[in-house]
Amino acid sequence: MRLISTALSLIVFMVTANAQTPSWLRYPSISPDGKTIVFTYKGDLYKVAATGGTATPLTMHEAHDFMPVWSNDSKTIAFASDRYGNFDVYTISVNGGEAKRITYHSAAEYPYAFSNDNKNIIFGGTRMDLPANRQFPTGYMSELYTVSTNGGRVTQVITTPAEDIRFSKNGNQFLYTNKPAGENQWRKHHTSAVTRDVCVYDLKTGTHKQITSFNGEDRNPVFTTDESGFYYLSEESGSFNVHKMTMNGGKSEKITSFKKHPVRFLSSSNDGLLCFSYDGELYTMKAGASPQKINISILADARNNNERIYRVTSGSGMSVSPNGKEVAFVYRGEVFVTSVDGGLTKRITNTPEQETGVNFSPDGKKILYASERNNKWSVYESTIERKDEPYFYASTLIRETPVLENKNHNTQPQYSPDGKEIAYVENLNQLRIYNIATKQSRTILTGDQLFAFVENDQYFQWSPDSKWLLFDYAIPGSAVGEVGVVSADGKNIRNLTESGFSDYNAKWIMGGKAMLWMSNRDGLRAAAMSGGAQADAYAMFFTQEAFDKFKLSKEDAALQKEIEENKAKADTTKKKTPAKDSVVIDWEGLNMRKAKLTIHSSSLGDVLVSKDGETLYYLARFERGMNLWTTNLRTRETRMLVPLNAGFANMQWDKDQKSIFLNSDAGMMKIDPNSGKQDRIGINSEMMVDGLKERTYMFEHVWRRTKTTFYNKSFHGIDWDSFKPDYEKYLPHISNNHEFAEMLSELLGELNVSHSGARFGGFNPNGDATASLGIFYDYSYTGNGVKILEVIKDGPLDKAGMNIKAGMIIESIDGELITPDKDLPQYLNRKSGKNTLLVVVDGNSKREITIKPVTLGEENGLLYRRWVRRNAEEVDKMSNGKLGYVHIPGMNDGAFRTTYEEIMGKFFHKEGIVVDTRNNGGGDLVADLAMFLSGKKFMDYGNDIRNNGFEPNFRWTKPSVSLANEGNYSDGHCYAYMVKEVGIGKLIGMPVPGTCSFAAWSGLMDTGIVWGAPTVGCKDVNGKYLENAQTEPDILQRNEYEKVITGKDQQLELAVKELMKK
Repeated sequence: MRLISTALSLIVFMVTANAQTPSWLRYPSISPDGKTIVFTYKGDLYKVAATGGTATPLTMHEAHDFMPVWSNDSKTIAFASDRYGNFDVYTISVNGGEAKRITYHSAAEYPYAFSNDNKNIIFGGTRMDLPANRQFPTGYMSELYTVSTNGGRVTQVITTPAEDIRFSKNGNQFLYTNKPAGENQWRKHHTSAVTRDVCVYDLKTGTHKQITSFNGEDRNPVFTTDESGFYYLSEESGSFNVHKMTMNGGKSEKITSFKKHPVRFLSSSNDGLLCFSYDGELYTMKAGASPQKINISILADARNNNERIYRVTSGSGMSVSPNGKEVAFVYRGEVFVTSVDGGLTKRITNTPEQETGVNFSPDGKKILYASERNNKWSVYESTIERKDEPYFYASTLIRETPVLENKNHNTQPQYSPDGKEIAYVENLNQLRIYNIATKQSRTILTGDQLFAFVENDQYFQWSPDSKWLLFDYAIPGSAVGEVGVVSADGKNIRNLTESGFSDYNAKWIMGGKAMLWMSNRDGLRAAAMSGGAQADAYAMFFTQEAFDKFKLSKEDAALQKEIEENKAKADTTKKKTPAKDSVVIDWEGLNMRKAKLTIHSSSLGDVLVSKDGETLYYLARFERGMNLWTTNLRTRETRMLVPLNAGFANMQWDKDQKSIFLNSDAGMMKIDPNSGKQDRIGINSEMMVDGLKERTYMFEHVWRRTKTTFYNKSFHGIDWDSFKPDYEKYLPHISNNHEFAEMLSELLGELNVSHSGARFGGFNPNGDATASLGIFYDYSYTGNGVKILEVIKDGPLDKAGMNIKAGMIIESIDGELITPDKDLPQYLNRKSGKNTLLVVVDGNSKREITIKPVTLGEENGLLYRRWVRRNAEEVDKMSNGKLGYVHIPGMNDGAFRTTYEEIMGKFFHKEGIVVDTRNNGGGDLVADLAMFLSGKKFMDYGNDIRNNGFEPNFRWTKPSVSLANEGNYSDGHCYAYMVKEVGIGKLIGMPVPGTCSFAAWSGLMDTGIVWGAPTVGCKDVNGKYLENAQTEPDILQRNEYEKVITGKDQQLELAVKELMKK
C-alpha cells in the first residue's frame, strides 16, 4: 500500500510536539488597570495576568471570537463574534459567564472602545451614511457608531471611516486610524496613498486632523499617559514597530526595534504599560524599558475535534471507465469511484494532500492522477489489489504506485488510447510524454507554445491512434488562444485555427477524421471588445473525403450509407474486423475544410459530436442556467434535449459513444443521447479529514505555488523561502478558517503586492440577514419608532400612492412597536422580499402600509444610483448644462454599455464629459475606454441643409477630465495610468496606488477559503511594472471629511472648473 507522505508527516509531528507552548496569540488587549491581558487563541478569548502565567478561557464557543476591548473600569470586555453568521459586538464579564449580544446588523461590526463612563460601546460598521455625506457608498468604507452596553438603538458618531479609536481622558477627542480605501490589511511595506495614517477627531468642533505623514502604514494609536503624544505602530523603520509622536505631529521616535516580522495590536494601560504581539507571542513594555515577552501556558482542552467526518455526495473532474460501469472523480482533494447503477462509492486515496486530474487507463484496470506531496506535484497510479474484485467501487484493497515522482512538478497526466504512454505537464509549461515500457520521457511542447496562468490549467487531448495531441496554443505575445496540434514525437507543431479570435478546447471526433472546438469568432460580443463574447462549436476536417461526406445532404448521406452497407454485405471474401482509428492529416487546404456547427451563438459550456458525425450535443446558456441541446448536422434541426438550468456543467462520452455522462452542480447523470432519458448517478460516501494535516498541506500549497507562479521572480526583494518556517510553526495553534485565512494573508502580505491574501467566506444559511426599508433615518431621534430623513428613490417606500416623506415616523413593523431598547435590525431580520406591515405616523394621523423590504445588496445599489444622480445633477448645474457626467464603477461590459449610452446618448451634445472612476474596483476595460475617449474627428457627412453625422461616430471626440482616487484598484489603476500616458484630458483627485496587475484567485480544498497572488503583471511603455508604481494626478485634490459630510464634493467641483476652461 501507499506510504504516508514523509515530509508532510514530519512537519505535522514537529509542530505538534511544540503544541503545549501556545503561539499565534492575536489581538491582545491590556486592561486599563494594567493587571490583565485578554487575547484570542484558536478562536476563543483567553485572559492572563500581565506578568504571564496560565491563561484561562473567557469564551468557549464554536464561533470565532476576537478583537477584545476593555471597559475603562477593567470589568467588562467587548468583542466581535460571528455566532449568527456575521460579526457582531458582544460583551462578557472579566470573570467569565454568558456573553451578551449587543448589535444585530448582518454587516460585520467590530468594537473599538468603551465610552469614558463605560455606558456605551463605540464600534465600526456599514449601516448607513448620513444623507448629506458625499462619500462613495461602499462596504469597505465603514462608519462609527455607539450603542448602550445594554444594547438597543444605535447612534452614529461620525459618518466617515475611523478605526482603532482611543478617547482622551476628557472625552472631547479621540485618536483613530483612517482608511482611505480597501486593501489587504495584512499587506506589508507598501508605500502609497491607500496606506493608513493616525488622525485625531475633535468631538466638539467636528474637525479631523491627520497627524502622521509617513507614506507607508501608521496605525493603532494609543495616548501617552499625559496625552501630549501617542504611541502607534508604523513601518517607517522597515517592519512594523512601536513609534511615538507628539500630538502636533513632526518627527517620530522609534520605540522598539523588532526585525522581519510586524508588531501587531498595540494597547496601553492607564499607567502607560504597552502591550502588543510579535511573531505569535505577547509582549509588554514600560516607558523607557525594553519589551518583555510574556510567558504563557494554556491548559484548556480543544473545543472541536481535529478530525471530522464529511459526507461525500458530489465531485469534480469526472472520468468514465471504459466499460461505462463506474465513474472516478475528485472531492475535497481525494479520488473516489462510484458505480453508475448501484450508488456504491469507494474512496481511492486517503491523503492530507490534494489529488487531481483523474482518468482511467484504456483497459479500465488503473486510475491515474496527480498529487501534490513532498512539496511537489507527482503522478500516481492506483490499481485493485485483489484479482477477484472487478470494480474499483466494490474493491477492498487498493495499491498505489508512483509513476512520475522526481524533482519536477508533474501534473495533468493522461493515458494514451493505446495505453503505452502518458502525456503530462512538467513545471507548468512543458508538455512531455512518458513511455511506460522504457520509463523515459520526451518533451513535445515548451513555453514557446504553452503559458500557465496558474497550475493545472493546460488543455490537451490525445488522438485516437495515440500519434497526435490537440492543445490550446498560447501564441507568444498574443492574449488570445489558438488550437494547435503536435505529433507525439514533438517534431510537427501546427497552429490549426490561425483566427485571431479565442479558439479553445479542441476534441478529436469521428475516429480522428476531424476535430471539434469552440470559438468566439461569430458570437455576439460585449460592447467592450475586452469583455466577454458568445461562442460557437466548429469542426475542422483533416481530409477532403471526410469534409465531402460531412457536406452531403440528408438524402445523399442516406444513399451513400445504403450503398456502403450493400457493398459490405456483398464482399464475403474478407474477414470482418473492426477498423482501427487512424489519423491522417492532409495539410493542403486544411484551413478551408471547416464548418460552424451550432445554429446560434451562446454562452457555451461543453460540446460533443456523435461517433458517426451526424449529431452535435452542446451545453449552452441563453438566459439563466445551462441546458443540454442537440442539433442534427444534416437538417440543422435543433432542440433542447435535457433542461438542466445548471450553473456549471461538463460532459463526456462513454467508450462506445452510446451514452453521455454529465456532471453539473445538480450532480452526475447518464444520458441517452437519442431520447434524453436521464439516470442519476448516486454518490454516497464519507471521508475523515484531519484538520491540522489538511491545513498543513494547504499552507504548503500556497507557499509553493506562490514560489513557482509569482509574476516577479525577485519576489519584490524578499527572501520568500525564509518565510516558510516562520509561518509554518503557527499551524498547530490555528483551529478555524478565519485564523487560517488571516495567517495566509500575513504570509502573502510579505510580498507587498496587490490582489493578494486570503479570505474565508463561510456561509451560514440560518444566519442573520438584515433587510432594508430604503430610507435614511434620524439617528438623533429618541422616541418610539424610526424617524425618516429621506426616502431613497426606487426603494420599498418609494412607490406610487404611498406618499411617504421625510419627518414621518415608522412606529411598528409587523405589529411590533419599535422601541429604543431594541436594535432596529432585530425588527428586520430575514424579512427581505416578504410582505411586511408598517404603521406610519404623520403628525396626528396613522396608516398601515404593506411593503417588501430589500436586501442590503439591493440597498447598496439604490445608494449607488442616488450618488451618481447627485453628482450628475451637480455637474449639470455648475456647468449651466454644458457638461455631462458618468461614473464607471468597474471595468466590465455593463459599465461600458452604460458609459457609452450616457455619453453618446444623453450627453451627445454636451461640450465635455466628466469621467468619474473613483473607487473603480477593476476588471478589464482600459483599452476600450482608451479608444472610446480618445476619438479624433476626421470627417463629417451630411448635405447643404444639415450635418447627419461624423466619423468616428462611435467615439467621444470632445474634451473630458477624469476623476480618480485611492480607491481605484486593478484595472481602475490601469485607467488612471492610461489617461496620463495617452493624454486624454487631465487626471484630478488623489494619487492612485499601483495595483495594475492580474488577479489569480483560487479556492483551496476546503472550499470556504479563497487565496491569491498575481501571476501576471502589467508594464508601462518603458517596460517597468505598474505594480507599486503609484499614478499621481495632474491636479491633487483631497475631499476633506468636514466638507464631505455637508454635501460638498471638492474633487467634482474642481473637475467641472477645469473642464469649463476648455
